[in-house]
Amino acid sequence: MKHLEERLENDLKDIHNRVAAQADMVEKAVKNAVHALRTGDKELAYTTVLNDHAINRTMREIDKKCHSFIAIHLPTGRHLRLLSSVIRVNIELERIGDYAVTIAREVAQITEPLSPAMTRELDRVSDETLLMLRQAINAFNDLNAEMARSTMVLARQMESDLDTIYAEMMSSNQREKIKETLAVFVVFTQLKRVADQAINLCNDTVFVDVGEQEAPEVFKVLFVDEDNGCLGQLAEAIARKSYPESGRYRSVGLKAAAGLHPGMVSFMQEHGLEVGALDIASLQDLSQHDLVQHHIIVCLQGDISDYFPLIPFHTSVLQWNLGPVPDDDDIEGIKNVYRDLVLHISDLMVLLRGEGAS
Repeated sequence: MKHLEERLENDLKDIHNRVAAQADMVEKAVKNAVHALRTGDKELAYTTVLNDHAINRTMREIDKKCHSFIAIHLPTGRHLRLLSSVIRVNIELERIGDYAVTIAREVAQITEPLSPAMTRELDRVSDETLLMLRQAINAFNDLNAEMARSTMVLARQMESDLDTIYAEMMSSNQREKIKETLAVFVVFTQLKRVADQAINLCNDTVFVDVGEQEAPEVFKVLFVDEDNGCLGQLAEAIARKSYPESGRYRSVGLKAAAGLHPGMVSFMQEHGLEVGALDIASLQDLSQHDLVQHHIIVCLQGDISDYFPLIPFHTSVLQWNLGPVPDDDDIEGIKNVYRDLVLHISDLMVLLRGEGAS
């Protein structure tokens, strides 16, 4: 009996620690998203979007742990209430992570600094929100009902403050424009959420009926450089060989090179990288429809604004800035670029798919 009790407590502690780690990741995501909005830091915004994959993986791990705990220990009373709460909290934390992603994606679309008045309101509201989130997390971690109640009081006060902010926005000279924009945004947002939940229901149905779980997401990655004669081609080949199951890869240049880099081609042949698939392409070969299908754009040279004036809302940008292309006979330079790309691509795919990325 003592052994079973010890195992129960150890399993509970494991779940508790995972939820605490998940909460820390979510809180950091919200902080980063708000900081990116305050400062206009688009790189931080895209990092926040990509880090959400780790939050989603942790959510699924916690969910499995909870259901395994229930199957093994058949909890009752307080233990059952705790597991039920953990399952709900796990979902709520994952949704908060999604809200951070939405804020970050909005940051990536903003081209003008916020007005001083809006910045002041943002600072005040975001500070209050982060305080409530931290207190709510602490209250759950410590199972402190009194702290939870006091935090809910703060939340109700904040709702009243937001009503005042919305009223002020609606009283401006742009009232009708703002009102219409907000209304349309709300409608589309709710429709998107309905569609997302419909997909979840379909996945649940397939799992119950045939035991087939949702397949891991396959990410579309676009590499861009100045002429697509070397860096993008090498990045695409490395990704295809090392992570064929995790992604679909393509490379384009700002313009099209007259030919492939001879040193790169020789290096690829010596290292077993596919050469036959090499095809020089420029941005002119990329339609807007093709562009919006990509989850990630990796800029290998210069700034992303040199290539695209506007990034699709659901696309994230990484800037690796590998520098100029090595000379044709600079084999050591090609080796250094290869090593850098292997490390960058490995870090990216592990972030997107986890340690088992393939």
